[in-house]
Amino acid sequence: MRRLFARLLTQSNLIFASRLGGAGVMFLAQAAIARFWGAESLGNFLLILATANIVAVLLPLGFETTGTFFAAEYRAAGDGRHLRGFMRRAYGHVALMTAGLLVLGYPLAGWLGAPGHLVQAHWGAVVLMTCATALVYCNTALLVGLKRPFAGFFADTIFRPMLMVLAIGVATLAFGEAPFRAFTWVLAGGFSLVAIGQLLWLVRAVRAIPATGTLRKGEVARWWRFALPWVVITLATDLFFDIDLILLSNLMDRETLAVFGVCTKVFSLVSFGIAAVYSVVLPDMFDLARDRAGLLAKIGDANLAAAGLALALFVVVALFGPLALLLFGPSFGGGALPMALLCVALLARAFFGPSSAVLSMNDRPYEVLPAIALGIGVLLAANLLLVPAMGLMGAALAAVLAQSVWSAALWFTALKRTGLDVSLMPRLASLLAARRAQKI
Repeated sequence: MRRLFARLLTQSNLIFASRLGGAGVMFLAQAAIARFWGAESLGNFLLILATANIVAVLLPLGFETTGTFFAAEYRAAGDGRHLRGFMRRAYGHVALMTAGLLVLGYPLAGWLGAPGHLVQAHWGAVVLMTCATALVYCNTALLVGLKRPFAGFFADTIFRPMLMVLAIGVATLAFGEAPFRAFTWVLAGGFSLVAIGQLLWLVRAVRAIPATGTLRKGEVARWWRFALPWVVITLATDLFFDIDLILLSNLMDRETLAVFGVCTKVFSLVSFGIAAVYSVVLPDMFDLARDRAGLLAKIGDANLAAAGLALALFVVVALFGPLALLLFGPSFGGGALPMALLCVALLARAFFGPSSAVLSMNDRPYEVLPAIALGIGVLLAANLLLVPAMGLMGAALAAVLAQSVWSAALWFTALKRTGLDVSLMPRLASLLAARRAQKI
């Protein structure tokens, strides 16, 4: 157990440290946008980024969402043939869907109202950014499954923040009259180069795995069976706040939306620490798939580490969040309390554990959909009820309520379908029992 904790804390802390440094740069870059170009420009940028992220998840048709799952499985089995076949499918989908986006995306964007018109105004840069983001999603998922988490996460944690600074500098110095448009193009082009470089690194890692293994009939159908539910999982978890921003764009003015967007970016930063803990332990879960006791012990240790980290991050955000918001201007100070409240959802995630991953490991990927649908329904209803009356605080309450409800629902589903309690409770019970035994 000590070795697992050391590994979890070492790798996840290194990944989180890189994320923290990169997010700090992103935070300052977004503050510069708000200061130099106005809060409305920052709101526009956050909406464009949210749209690109959401569409990027759809381009691989869900295959990037299961990349870590299947890469870890094929790596553990030494099944290089199916790994290569999976990759060909994933990147082929990105190419085909990007072509479809170029043809049909522009007129469809107009149906989204104000967010869609904004995307149409920056269409070329948005498409390029979306394609690059889809490639990075696929690259990262596969690299993490191949036990190369640093190569997977660094594209988004280090290189994208550096590009933000470069894009702001180039746009400000060289395009004085239209800096925002130039900024989107430089950012999209630079991230495309990063995505290609990361893909080359992935190809090198895959070549180290021999193209061996027995070809199994029905494996492609299995990929598709997991892809649909996991793309919904990714949209509802990793891109929850991107969806929320688009929903709130019709309930808030652009300046208030920018304030809430900054709060969600801080939350996304700290939540990455929790995701890093589980990403480190996920490949090992496959090695213990048939060892029920060992699997529960490993999940329990990961939950305990995640809960401790979540509590520490909540304290940090509560203490230092207000100072960070002042960088954006006096109007952003009202986001301090909502930002701290959002971090409460991290404790719910850590408490209820990696239910989605366990359901998929037990060949029940579709069992997650009712819980997620419940969470999104709670978000929609809570936004409509709370945001008009409470503004930023209402938006934060709605988000925390939605995430807590679906985390609890997923845990209950995993318990009933697999008989495994993947929450923190068994680990806490074992610690209390050990302490009582020591006293006796």
